[in-house]
Amino acid sequence: MRVFISVDMEGVAGVATLDQIIRGGTGYSRAQELMTEEANAAIRGAVAGGATEVLVNDSHGTMDNLLHERLDPRARLVFGAPRPSCMVQGITRDDDVAVFVGYHAAAGAEGVLAHTYSSNFTELRVNGQPMSEAEVNALYAASYGVPVGVVTGDDQICAVASKAFAGVTAVEAKRATGFSATDSLSPALAREAIEAAVATAVAGAGDLVVQPLPDELVLDVDFASLLGADFGMCVPRVVRLSPRTLRYEASDVDDLMRAIMSCYYLAALAAQQTSAIALRR
Repeated sequence: MRVFISVDMEGVAGVATLDQIIRGGTGYSRAQELMTEEANAAIRGAVAGGATEVLVNDSHGTMDNLLHERLDPRARLVFGAPRPSCMVQGITRDDDVAVFVGYHAAAGAEGVLAHTYSSNFTELRVNGQPMSEAEVNALYAASYGVPVGVVTGDDQICAVASKAFAGVTAVEAKRATGFSATDSLSPALAREAIEAAVATAVAGAGDLVVQPLPDELVLDVDFASLLGADFGMCVPRVVRLSPRTLRYEASDVDDLMRAIMSCYYLAALAAQQTSAIALRR
């Protein structure tokens, strides 16, 4: 049995501030440790549930956050960027279940450090519905026939996951009290809950239901800046709906993810250019 684990940072117990999630912040090294230990809890749970192979995807920011020498050696690790399928790079039809650890709410929603892929997007919608990273990544997993068994993070993303994914176990590691404020479980208790939930989900993976794929995949992205939307217009087949909103009609989920990643990197380039100009003033 093979288990795929995607690990983000914003939804990890003990993490709530920008200083923790951005490389160079004084709290970043502590957040790396917390993220790594939640990954280890999920790996332990996967193995206890019967996994013979575990692949972990480092899914936060530059995607090289996990402390490799402290990661459970029973798992392989996908890390570094860029990657066409981002947080779900490495998932295949051989996987029996996907686990999303340390996830967070969507851009524009309530939740700790809520965003969807990029702070340069103010909202991302698929078929008119605002989407979290968990929901988009679940669509990608579903395109390979892989169900989502566990989602961990704050109360906001847990509520979304419980509604969106049939049979999922949502592990509430903390409650959002603001964008960068939380009421968190102790990391030790959160890890215990994650390990137990993953063990149960993996053991019962055969009963999980794969999320149905919609008949169409229309992506709308609202950019934080006009320049970001200008750059995004370089993506083939993109249509501009308004000064800051672009639309892309994807042929399949892989095409959808590639379009999101293209907009992600172009929006980041626009933000870097704007910052560079501001610094020269």
